[in-house]
Amino acid sequence: METVVQTSYGKVRGKVEDGVAAFLGIPYAAPPFGPNRFQVPQPPEPWDGVRDATEYGPTVPKPGYPKPYDALLPDPVIPGEDCLNLNVWTPGGSGLPVMVWIHGGAFRNGSGAVDIYNGRTFARDGAVCVTINYRLGVEGFASLPGAPLNRGLRDQIAALEWVRDNIAAFGGDPDRVTAFGESAGAMSVTTLLSLDLGLFHRAIAQSGAGSIAQSPEDALLVTKELAARLGVEPTAEGFAALDPATIIPVQAAVAAEVAALPDPGRWGRTTAAAAMSLMPVLDDDLYVRRAEDAIADGAGRDVDLLIGCTAEEFRLFLMPNGLADALTPDLVNIIATGFGIQPSVTTAYRDNHADLSAGEVLALLITDSFFRLPANRVAEAHSPTWMYEFGWCSPNLGLGACHALELGFVFDNLRSPDALGMAGENPPQELADVMHKAWVDFAVTGDPGWPRFDTSARSVKVFDGAANEVVQDPRGEDRKVWDSL
Repeated sequence: METVVQTSYGKVRGKVEDGVAAFLGIPYAAPPFGPNRFQVPQPPEPWDGVRDATEYGPTVPKPGYPKPYDALLPDPVIPGEDCLNLNVWTPGGSGLPVMVWIHGGAFRNGSGAVDIYNGRTFARDGAVCVTINYRLGVEGFASLPGAPLNRGLRDQIAALEWVRDNIAAFGGDPDRVTAFGESAGAMSVTTLLSLDLGLFHRAIAQSGAGSIAQSPEDALLVTKELAARLGVEPTAEGFAALDPATIIPVQAAVAAEVAALPDPGRWGRTTAAAAMSLMPVLDDDLYVRRAEDAIADGAGRDVDLLIGCTAEEFRLFLMPNGLADALTPDLVNIIATGFGIQPSVTTAYRDNHADLSAGEVLALLITDSFFRLPANRVAEAHSPTWMYEFGWCSPNLGLGACHALELGFVFDNLRSPDALGMAGENPPQELADVMHKAWVDFAVTGDPGWPRFDTSARSVKVFDGAANEVVQDPRGEDRKVWDSL
C-alpha cells in the first residue's frame, strides 16, 4: 500500500507495511556539488507531481571501513548527488513524539540508510522516527579557507529545520522532538544542545559527549597535510578542483595515521586528543565554544538529556584488529600520553587493574577519558539528566561491551544483518525490549524510568542483560583517579 504526503517542496509517496508508513530519501537540502560544494546547505529545488520515496536516497561521499570493521559496521554506499536526504517512519495520526537520529562514524562514515537504523520499530511504538545524512570528511568538516566551517553540522541543523517545518504532515509534533545519536552523532547532539537553537526538546547522547572541538590552528594542520598529498592549494578553491573520489583515499590515510598514533606535536593537541582528523571546528560564527563548556554555563538548560556510554567502548578499536595483543606497557604509556592522559592516571589504572593485559588497560583508559568522563561532566553540569551504561558483552572477537554494540538494542533491530557481526547470533531480545522501551518512554514523557542523575547519588542505569539495575557511581574508584588531578 502506498501513501502520499505534502511537504514544503512537493509531494512524496511512501510505502505502508504493517501499519507503518516509510518515506525514504526525501531531500532536505540541495545536492552539495557544483556551486553548492563546500557551502552552507541550500534549500532543495521544489518538484512537481509526486516524488517516489520508497527507496533510500544517495549517501554522501565517504570511504569504506577497513577490514575487519567492514563486517562489524556495515555502511552502504548508494551513488548519486542528491545525498542530503532523510527518511521518515510514521504510524500516522497526529501530535506524536518525534525522534531524529544522527548517525555516527567518526565524522567520516555512516548514513541514515544503515539497516540497523531502520526506524520502523520506533514508529511501531508510537513515535515518528527520522534518520538523516549529512556531509562527512573533507566535504563536511575540513577547514578550507574560502568556505564556511562546520558544513556537516550545518547540514544537521538544516535537517532539524526541515523536521520543524514538515513533520506535522507525517503525524509528528514539532514541539516534541528528541534528537538522538551515537558516537560522532552523539557528539553532534551535545554540540547542537550547546547552541540553544530551539530545534529539539529532548536529547539522547550515546557514547559521545561535549569534549570534541578542533581548534582552528589544528584543523588547518590537517588541511595542509591533505593538500600537500593531493598536490593542491589548502583552500576551498584548491579542493574544489578535485572530485570527492580523489580526495577520499588520502583523507582515509591521514585519518588512519592520526588514529593509530595520536601525536600532538604533529597534528595539534585537539586533533590528537580526539584521535580524529576531521570534526567540528571552533569558529567565530556557529560553534564558538566547546560544547562541554557552554553546557556548564547553562546552554541547553531547557532540554531533557539522557546520556551514557558502553562499559568497554575502546575494545572495538583494539580487539578485532589484534592491536591489543601487540601492546606493551611502554606503548600504552606513549599512546595514552598522545590522548592527553597524564602518566599518573595510567599508572593508577595499571595498579587498580593488575589482572588486565596492557591492551585491556589501554582500552579502559581511553573508554573513560574519551567517553565516560566527558559524559559524567555533562551530566554534572546539566539538569535534568539521566545516565545509563551498556554492559552486556558481545560473544564475538573479544569485543566485550564495546562501542556501537548497543545500537541493535536501542533500535530493537537485533535481527538486522547489520547487528550480527557485533552482537552475534543469539543476543538477548529481552535486553532490547527493555532498552528500546526506555528510549521510547524518554521521547514520550521525558522520563526513561529511573532516577535522575545528581552528584550525590550518581545514579546510573546499567543495561547488562541480567539485573539491568540502577547502580550508584559505577567504577567510582577509577572516576576518583581523575577527580584527584
